[in-house]
Amino acid sequence: MNLQHSLFLIATCIASVNLAYAEDPQPTFNTKQQAEIGKIAADYLVAHPDILLQVSQKLQEQEAAQQANAFAEVVLANKDALLADKNTPSVGPADAKIAVIEFFDYQCVYCSRMAPVVENVMKSNPSVKFIFKEWPIFGSRWHSSITAAQTGLSVWKERGSDDYIAYHNAIYKTGHDEGELTDKDIAEVLKKIDIPAPSPATLAQTTPVIDNINSLAHKLGFNGTPAFIVMPISANNKDRITVFAGAVDETALTSAINKASGH
Repeated sequence: MNLQHSLFLIATCIASVNLAYAEDPQPTFNTKQQAEIGKIAADYLVAHPDILLQVSQKLQEQEAAQQANAFAEVVLANKDALLADKNTPSVGPADAKIAVIEFFDYQCVYCSRMAPVVENVMKSNPSVKFIFKEWPIFGSRWHSSITAAQTGLSVWKERGSDDYIAYHNAIYKTGHDEGELTDKDIAEVLKKIDIPAPSPATLAQTTPVIDNINSLAHKLGFNGTPAFIVMPISANNKDRITVFAGAVDETALTSAINKASGH
């Protein structure tokens, strides 16, 4: 927030005070008195600019809290699509109480950087369910983005969570993203981890799954990858939901898991 915006807010407050006086039986400030009050306030703020910084920080905190609350409401409204879609790959115990949901694209460089972070968090939190929403947003630019997502969903459907996470991590470990990941890379990864290529029929079934994930991401207000939601699976407590619209570090994810568990 800039100085002009802060002064405008303060001026609005002064006007509100004067209006309150106008509605009160007591005498109101006259024009000269209002001008003097405004000058005193402006001079004081110039002499104490730290107040403006405090006002700015407070407003930013309030805006962040409002945004977090709005995100949490949308998350709860789409809870079933986030947590109960059997076509979405997941890793973790069936009775998990906490879920970490990631929307990602294999061609996304920030998703690639997050991959080892997510892998470490998974190892440190074996009681948490990790749900992977394949969202190939770069598919119109690099078709292998779609191929990689379709292959991942097919591996999940045909072979389950262990082979899926092996595929998922192996794709990122190629180090290829931002257009460098190719169909050849995908085929070589499958061969390296000893997983047969998915059947054409299974691959064809992934198109509506990806369409649904894309629709869900837009409902949630996401416009890029990666995006994370950390939430309790059964409780409908908005205060325990955390949404990250972008890359985060291991500490932030771990803190969000603790928050979701009520700690």
